[in-house]
Amino acid sequence: MAHKLAFLFASVVLPAIVLAKDHVVGDEKGWTINFDYNSWAEGREFMVGDTLTFTYPQGVHNVVKVNASSFENCIKEPNNGIMNSGSDKITLATPGNKWYICTFGQHCASGGQKLKITVSEMAFAPGAEAPTSSAKSNTVDGLTLLFGAIFFVVLIAIN
Repeated sequence: MAHKLAFLFASVVLPAIVLAKDHVVGDEKGWTINFDYNSWAEGREFMVGDTLTFTYPQGVHNVVKVNASSFENCIKEPNNGIMNSGSDKITLATPGNKWYICTFGQHCASGGQKLKITVSEMAFAPGAEAPTSSAKSNTVDGLTLLFGAIFFVVLIAIN
């Protein structure tokens, strides 16, 4: 019985986790100046659980998460942390708008090195559309995964 429950849990929950994508920002161009990140992001679907990977020569650029106002004005917010490894990975943990800039010189203001994306809740099934108020039942959020995992552990424990 426990093996059947484990299989059921794996077949329901794991596909949602496996569907997470790694988006290499700018594709082969990477994170650089004079690249149209609006066009790059257009038509892409960013979901909770996906990863953004910013690749660039270390010491030449950086990645800073900012709010909408700082994004528009290319201003680094205090205490937001600067990523500067040359291969920065950000896991998209929550839905909503996200903004990233480079704070080297005028890279953001003049070079267009800034990215805005909208993150949707994780779709439960492959090919599912971005959630709307009527599609909420087709999404899996962190609490659903947590309660599913707790339910699974309790079932295993009682068998």
